[in-house]
Amino acid sequence: MKLLFCFCFTSVLSTLAMDTDLDTEHQHMMEGGFSQTMQIDPMRARFPCSIVWSPLPVFSWFIPFIGHIGICREDGVILDFAGPNFVCVDHFAFGAATRYLQIPKEKCSIPLGQSAYNGEEHYMQDEARGELRTWDNALQKSTQEFQHRTYNLFTCNCHSFVANNLNRMGFLSGGWNVVNLAIFILFNGRWVSKVSMLRSILPFVIVFFLGVSFGGFSFLKFWFFFTSILIGWFLVGTYCFKNLIQL
Repeated sequence: MKLLFCFCFTSVLSTLAMDTDLDTEHQHMMEGGFSQTMQIDPMRARFPCSIVWSPLPVFSWFIPFIGHIGICREDGVILDFAGPNFVCVDHFAFGAATRYLQIPKEKCSIPLGQSAYNGEEHYMQDEARGELRTWDNALQKSTQEFQHRTYNLFTCNCHSFVANNLNRMGFLSGGWNVVNLAIFILFNGRWVSKVSMLRSILPFVIVFFLGVSFGGFSFLKFWFFFTSILIGWFLVGTYCFKNLIQL
């Protein structure tokens, strides 16, 4: 138990240590580092070089920081592992993204300086070559891999897919898993809008209020048990049995 706590504490500290550098880099890019094609456009669901997040039905009603995530191409199109042998393209599985985190390509260890995006036709040609030279090349490699993976909420899910992409690109030296990725999004993700924030948090507030009002201490015991089991599974599966949760 002490070993597990040390692993978790180390993961949280390392993730939080990334925050300052990332926020500084993000601010610099938003002030002019991105070209016109790299601008966030929530109305069109375009989040270039970003990780996006949306709440999950039922699970997010009880644990609001658990949700569904995807990663975006340079043209902003969302890719997410949404089912067995299926990576969804430009159709986020559980509704519009409510949070996003734009990734500085300069923080990746493979040569991603040159953009692969010059329109859809160019992107398709880049896919055919299959070379790991750009952001989109890395995403294509992971997409091809996960199109042959069986989806399982507890062992191979959307977080596995995004972590695989980040490790392939060497973002912040790699080492990503479903736990530190969830923590990273929790502390660094930005709300798309106030409406999106309400959409994500309000169901939890309502469920928790009704549960405490009508169930009292029994509901609190159920909520604590449910939360502990779910979070404990991913902690144990990530840090104690490293082959249990696939990346």
